[in-house]
Amino acid sequence: MGWTNESSLMGFILVGFSDHPHLEVVLFVFVLFFYLLTLVGNFTIIIVSYLDPPLHTPMYFFLSNLSLLDLCFTTSLAPQTLVNLRGPEKTITYGGCVVQLYISLALGSTECILLVVMALDRYVAVCRPLHYVVIMKPRVCQQLASISWLSGLTNSLIHATFTLQLPLCGNHRLDHFICEVPALLKLACVDTTINELVLFVVSVLFLVIPPALILISYGFISQAVLRIKSVEARHKAFNTCSSHLAVVIIFYGTIIYMYLQPSNSYAQEQGKFISLFYTMVTPTLNPIIYTLRNKDVKEALKKLLSGKLCSLQK
Repeated sequence: MGWTNESSLMGFILVGFSDHPHLEVVLFVFVLFFYLLTLVGNFTIIIVSYLDPPLHTPMYFFLSNLSLLDLCFTTSLAPQTLVNLRGPEKTITYGGCVVQLYISLALGSTECILLVVMALDRYVAVCRPLHYVVIMKPRVCQQLASISWLSGLTNSLIHATFTLQLPLCGNHRLDHFICEVPALLKLACVDTTINELVLFVVSVLFLVIPPALILISYGFISQAVLRIKSVEARHKAFNTCSSHLAVVIIFYGTIIYMYLQPSNSYAQEQGKFISLFYTMVTPTLNPIIYTLRNKDVKEALKKLLSGKLCSLQK
């Protein structure tokens, strides 16, 4: 019997961290804290980028897209995780699991491509500065962002649908705190070799090729930065690019660890904590990294806050 017929009646039991009940209160506070930071940090990036005219550039257009992605991604996972960490029942409906799977997979895949687009933007800005305005026109930026979103959506529709076609055969205990493909494959009562192969191919397309392209682009960027004579300009270029590179390393590093290790060496308990990091912590780090290492954003924040204070005093 397929998942659609049987699982829709019972839903799933999310085992999560129930094997460590003493940690659940700590993890609840942990998830809530980082979720609130994600909301505040990413909303701040979006609002500042929209309200401050000097930030109406391709770089901050893509950064706003990244912040929107992180907001939606964490929101698709955090509320259910908080409910299960505090409630006696660790359950999720079949419909809720399907929605969570499609949304999180689409947004995660989109971010993989968007980070490549952001690297392309930095490459053009540093290596082709005289042609930057011509190449990165608003219409081109919108098209690149659309390609990122559409590629993530396409991957989710194909990959999640393929996973959900597997027969479940009465197994409803999902040994994870979210509905994620590797954990869902373990519920199937048939051979999942083809699904694991598809997962590996998709992982290569989204988790190997994109960071490889990013590293190649930053190789050219590093050469260009070293040729800049102005120390101030070199420092600004280095700060901007190193912020993006830090986000890339954190994001890809954790997900590659999860999706590209052999299934027989997959440590489920360790995998849960890694998943907790890239689903809850990474979206919080992005705005912090970009804000603390970006003079333009800090100046925009100061102007926005000072303007609000002046209006309140009047």
